[in-house]
Amino acid sequence: MSSKSEDPSTSEIGVLICGHGSRSQVAVDQFSNFVSKLPDYLPNWPIEFGYLEFANPVIRDALDKLRDRGCKRILAAPGMLFAAMHAKNDIPSVLNAYADDHGLEVGYGRDLGIDENMIAAAAARVEEAIERADASGVAVGREDTCLVVIGRGSSDPDANSNIAKVACQVKDLTDVGWHEIGYSGVTFPLVEACLEQVVKLGFKRIVVFPYFLFSGVLIDRIYGFTDLVAGRHTDTQFVKADYLNDHPLVLTTMANRITGILTGDNAMDCTMCKYRAQILGFEAEIGLPQESHHHHVEGQGAQAPGSNVSACKLCNTFCTGVCRLDMNHNHHHGDEHDHHHPIYPHVNHPLGPESVRKHLKS
Repeated sequence: MSSKSEDPSTSEIGVLICGHGSRSQVAVDQFSNFVSKLPDYLPNWPIEFGYLEFANPVIRDALDKLRDRGCKRILAAPGMLFAAMHAKNDIPSVLNAYADDHGLEVGYGRDLGIDENMIAAAAARVEEAIERADASGVAVGREDTCLVVIGRGSSDPDANSNIAKVACQVKDLTDVGWHEIGYSGVTFPLVEACLEQVVKLGFKRIVVFPYFLFSGVLIDRIYGFTDLVAGRHTDTQFVKADYLNDHPLVLTTMANRITGILTGDNAMDCTMCKYRAQILGFEAEIGLPQESHHHHVEGQGAQAPGSNVSACKLCNTFCTGVCRLDMNHNHHHGDEHDHHHPIYPHVNHPLGPESVRKHLKS
């Protein structure tokens, strides 16, 4: 368990865990449950949570609650695996605006990131999946097992590359024969394209591990495409591992990110940040202003577009992501301004988002 909050006299401190938010109520409930366990790790301070988009409460409402409880200094951290646009731009923008409006001191922690506890939690989820598969009566040697770690997928190349490091270290801890990586969206290779390539390697068992915190539309997508590929290759055993969820080591890491604000251990790794370093294909994003792009979907919850697959005109049993294919990145939300999202330079890669076009309903 994490080190406890060290200074009980700081009664004016409050803790805020900033979540992304989801169109899935299951995901929202899991995040809430996760935060409800943090007082065991941070017992001296009030803790609230807020979401950047879709779900309620939004971050501003959570800050209101902490102010109402007498908090004058907020320790906030992103409840996110890696530092990409949400953790680097959107959340800090909301926090800074609120702090300026209310004269509040807000300290910001780093993402969960590459951390020994996070790697150990990931390896534990993979081990659990392998043990369940072996117990089903079909034991397969570790040397005949390929681990496929699926990341979220981002327009931030640094965040994407972290999945490779996670996969390599989990492979070493679980002693499987091989490992590959894929993504649920934005970049490449996407899940289906990745798994079709992995099958060609000839392993008897493929363990698909979503390196995600909670359930949601993207977990459904990962498992859905896994089932599709498994149906085409019945000689290969496909095993779906659980995502991280509220593993105790993830809770420990989250608590450490909060206490790290007080000790100065809250700097994100900016070595390969696309907003600071000149990375091929992302030159236009160096020095972009820190601003949030998610106010238009704050608090929409189950009414947000894409919340209900049964009502989707593009997908059948799970969200394939085809609705994202032809989105215009210069768009208007019916408010007072347009805004522009830089287009990911590999958006048309055949193993990326374009690979799901064949799943459009005819």
